[in-house]
This record gives sequence, structure tokens and C-alpha cells, in this order.
Amino acid sequence: MFWKFVFISFSIFIASTLAQFYEDQRCRCVCPTTTSVINNTEKSNRTLYIAYVPPNKCNCYGVILPKVSDEIRDNAQLFCPRCDCKYETRNTTVIMVVVILVLWLIMLLIGYYLFLMLLECLVSKKQQNCTHTNNTEAGTDCYETENLLTNNCEDTDD
Repeated sequence: MFWKFVFISFSIFIASTLAQFYEDQRCRCVCPTTTSVINNTEKSNRTLYIAYVPPNKCNCYGVILPKVSDEIRDNAQLFCPRCDCKYETRNTTVIMVVVILVLWLIMLLIGYYLFLMLLECLVSKKQQNCTHTNNTEAGTDCYETENLLTNNCEDTDD
């Protein structure tokens, strides 16, 4: 019954995830700092600009120039060729499914670990009972002692 519930819950979750199928899209531009255009003597560090624009506007004019000062806009012919703009798309559904699978694997391993701990506890209790009976009858192993105890209990019932 439990596994049916888990399967139904997992199926509903996957169905709702697929219903929300979308892709995360962005334009990523790496450009020199604005001081490198204004002052050519300084070393140029790179600056990252991220914008959520359509693919046809993923360029210096659509992403960077609206964000920078007027002085850079005037020198756009010097600044924009140094920029590297790329349109990136990632599928968040695949990422979500991988995370869900990793979580299920971790839960499965934790369940297996708890099962092994329970099994060890049961086995150790049986061995403790066996050592108590071995003290009364030396020279017999645990299974023979258990058989003797059960046979004695059956004989006294008659």
C-alpha cells in the first residue's frame, strides 16, 4: 500500500512538473570595464552583464548600452567590439528531475541503512538469548540449546 502511495505521489509530481515546462533563457555579456574606454592607460578588467532579452537583442546595443553612462554610449564603436555576448538557454526541468532522483537515492540509502540497523539489533538480541542459555548447558551450541528449551516447554504442557 505504501509503495502505491509513493508511486502515485511521484507520478502526480512529475505530471505537474511537465505541465510547467519552461526554459530559463538569458543573455550573458562579458565586457571590459568602462574605465578602459575612457582611460586607455589602465589595465582592463572584465565585467559581466546579464539581461533577460530576446535572442535578437543579445548584443552590446541591446544589453549593455542601456545600463552604462552617456560617456560610454558616445564611445560605443570602441566599447562594443570588445564585448562577448552569448545567448544561453538551460532546461530547468532536467535539473529538477536530476535533483529529485538524487533525493530519492538518498532516501533509499537511508531506508536501507535503517533496515540494516534493525536487522543487526534483532540478530544481536537472538545471540544474547543464546549466550544466556549456553551458560546453563555448557558444550552445546546455540541452536541445540534453543531446541532443548522448546522441547522442554512442550513436555511440561502434557
